[in-house]
Amino acid sequence: MSEESSALRRDGILGWLTLFSSSGTLICCALPIALVTLGLGASLASLTNAFPFLIFLSLHKIWVFAFSALMLILSGFLLYRPGRTCPTDPDLAAKCETAHRWNKRIFKLSVVIWTTGFAAAFLALPLLELYDRTFSG
Repeated sequence: MSEESSALRRDGILGWLTLFSSSGTLICCALPIALVTLGLGASLASLTNAFPFLIFLSLHKIWVFAFSALMLILSGFLLYRPGRTCPTDPDLAAKCETAHRWNKRIFKLSVVIWTTGFAAAFLALPLLELYDRTFSG
């Protein structure tokens, strides 16, 4: 396996790993809030019964968010680093550009997922309490 194709493979793996780790934030925090908000508390109870790791993720959400933020920072650095070049071989160059374009899309989706999870886990309750104090007489 050439060095150029191994770099393409590494970039692809990093993109999917970033998406997976940021999706963990959505699963641990935004999904339970959404289910309870929609009145599906029983569904949430059966979901946590079927997948007990959801409770573990919720209890350790600071570590989940810290790890996924670190993965996003690393992925963003590698994706947008200066001096990134594609191979000179036309076939590999085309594959490199396609992979780079898809990695950018995956990275942007990962940032949106992470931001949604962060807002649900850390901002929703303080903002609701502020709203209640401000507008309830």
